[in-house]
Amino acid sequence: MKFRSMTLRACLLLAGLAAGAAALAQNAETYPSKSVRVVVPYPPGGPNDLLARMLAQKVGEKLGQTFVVDNRPGATGLTGTEQVAKAPADGYTLLVSASVHVIYPSLFAKVPFDPIKDFTPVTLLAKAPLVMSVHPGVPAKDVKDLVALAKAAPLQYASSGNGSATHLAAEAFKKQAEVDMLHITYKGSAPAMNDVIAGHVQVIFDSVPSSKPFIDAGKLRPLAVTSARRSVALPQVPSMAEAGLPQYDLSTWYGLWAPAGTPPAIAAKLARTFHAALHAPETRERLAKLGIEPEGTEPSAFAAFQITESSKWAQLVKNSGAKLD
Repeated sequence: MKFRSMTLRACLLLAGLAAGAAALAQNAETYPSKSVRVVVPYPPGGPNDLLARMLAQKVGEKLGQTFVVDNRPGATGLTGTEQVAKAPADGYTLLVSASVHVIYPSLFAKVPFDPIKDFTPVTLLAKAPLVMSVHPGVPAKDVKDLVALAKAAPLQYASSGNGSATHLAAEAFKKQAEVDMLHITYKGSAPAMNDVIAGHVQVIFDSVPSSKPFIDAGKLRPLAVTSARRSVALPQVPSMAEAGLPQYDLSTWYGLWAPAGTPPAIAAKLARTFHAALHAPETRERLAKLGIEPEGTEPSAFAAFQITESSKWAQLVKNSGAKLD
């Protein structure tokens, strides 16, 4: 009797597991059955917002439901990101954010969520290199010239803020090139760029879209992009590796997350659909003009990628000494 009872319990357990798996599969098959909220934790108009809106329309058309972009700015992105971490894990609340997502614990003393444990990684959406430029009055035609200048006399570089990608990219350059440059921090990219164009500061690392108009107008001289390969938006500008720093590879990237516990089948379905949207010819063309390169990965690949990036950026933050309140 005891053996028969144990066998019955085991059968019931297996049946329950099978039913649960079947329910999840059916759930993924019919997903989405209502509109999906895509949270962007920054104001409208930035690269996160533009990318989210571009893809939301295409993904919505493919899956037959509306994907609504919801801007929730505040606390350098922490406010909107926390909302997603606390949302139901059913695939109806998603997050589009940048590489800062995995940098939060290194920059802030207190973060109201764990960027790895509290989220389901869905897909790496895209990468966007920065470009290192100088004022045309700086007598440096390439990175080698700039390194020589910086070793002869300290230069100044402008950033969009302490702990920003523009700040950390410059600090990574200083370390690898073994040079010193004084950090001049600004409240945003625009004032930083204005002072470089005016000749008050010599060097700037900034996004390709914000730099390109000034490069085209001859107000900035680009020396290198920060990615491992050249940017499609600036094909004439060498990568840092080509310019003499073979270990330098630092790009801003954008990802798609769901709350932790989201069914893997739903995450996989989203990853496939976003990949198709990213690589549609019209999307690739629009992104190329912004200096953004489409990716689109499986959830497992994105999970591994964000762990590697978390370690890399944490070391950069530590080396820079950057901290935010």
